Amino acid sequence: MKKNTLAVIAVVVAAGIGGAWYMNRGAHAEGEGKNGPAGAGAAQGPTTVNVVAPQRQDVGVEVAANGTVTPQQTVDLRPQTTSTIRQVHIREGQFVKAGQLMFSLDDRSDRAAVAQAEAEVARGKANLADLERQYKRSQDLVAQKFLAQSAVDSLQSQVEAARAAVAASSASVRASQVSASYSAIRAPLSGRVGAINVYGGSLVQPTTSLTTITQLDPIDVAFTLPESSLGALLAAQKAGKVAVQAGAGGEAQPVTGELIFVDNTVDPTSGTIRVKAQFANTDGQLWPGQYVNTRVTVRTIKDAVVIPQNAIIINAYGTFVYIAEQDGTARQVPIARQHSFGLNAAVTGLSGNEQVITEGKQNLRPGGKIKIAAAAKAPAARPNDAKPQGAPANKGDQA
Repeated sequence: MKKNTLAVIAVVVAAGIGGAWYMNRGAHAEGEGKNGPAGAGAAQGPTTVNVVAPQRQDVGVEVAANGTVTPQQTVDLRPQTTSTIRQVHIREGQFVKAGQLMFSLDDRSDRAAVAQAEAEVARGKANLADLERQYKRSQDLVAQKFLAQSAVDSLQSQVEAARAAVAASSASVRASQVSASYSAIRAPLSGRVGAINVYGGSLVQPTTSLTTITQLDPIDVAFTLPESSLGALLAAQKAGKVAVQAGAGGEAQPVTGELIFVDNTVDPTSGTIRVKAQFANTDGQLWPGQYVNTRVTVRTIKDAVVIPQNAIIINAYGTFVYIAEQDGTARQVPIARQHSFGLNAAVTGLSGNEQVITEGKQNLRPGGKIKIAAAAKAPAARPNDAKPQGAPANKGDQA
């Protein structure tokens, strides 16, 4: 019994010694795998990064909105009298100038009325001339005491009545001429003709729409902006002209106009304010009723520091960028974003002469060692290494 107990104790001791040896051997092997041979521990190398120099430029702060092209003037042409169309002088879609003849109406009755009125004027003038001669002779007879003064006074009244009749007839002539002018319908403004709804011989009335004329140059774009932009918009308008860009999308290039109108009230339902911009439209790029995308420059940041947006880091501690120092380390610099546009952003907190890290920053810590990729020296080129422009690189040429 005592011998069996001693044998068990011996087995347990042997197992403990073996386990200790195995664990020490495993730890030693792991240390060699991580740090190389014992006593030859290696430090972590620098992080490869790309840098960019900030740019100094004026940055416009823009507000985008959807707008509708609206003409400044649109006229619906209607006749002022009941008549028939004698001739149509224009075509649909034609551009006309102010005063250009567009429609001729049957004016025979109007011309007859003008002739009748002119005849009345002629008759009245003849009667007036006769009365004036009689009045002059009566004055001579009164001076010789062959005629009573009352007769002279009566002739004077007849002369004045004849003069008034001539004036009334002359006014009738002008009225007839105005009525006759309605038979020639001319363009009240320069613009583009719409659909023509009548033809030669058509009977028209004052309620008949002949066609429309729409002014295309200049032209307006109406849109709304949030009320939060009102203060900056009014300040920019007070300082000078406010630039507005409008584009219909696709391959059409945006056109630039000027803000001309800001409404006097804010819509309390939508929290927006109506504004309008004017554009030169000589090439007809903007069309009435068209939807366009507008951008309004409400203010300009002068001499702003501009960096790529992918260089900016935002976390729970704030907004910052990493700067490459001369000693090969990275420094964290807090910044504030003023305005973002496209791939870039205007920021404060930088002087403009730093080297801002754009790539590789995810592995950085403040004070960490860095290596600028662009600063790596390329191997010296040999004469036979030259390649024509556009030739593919060899595998050995790739970093």
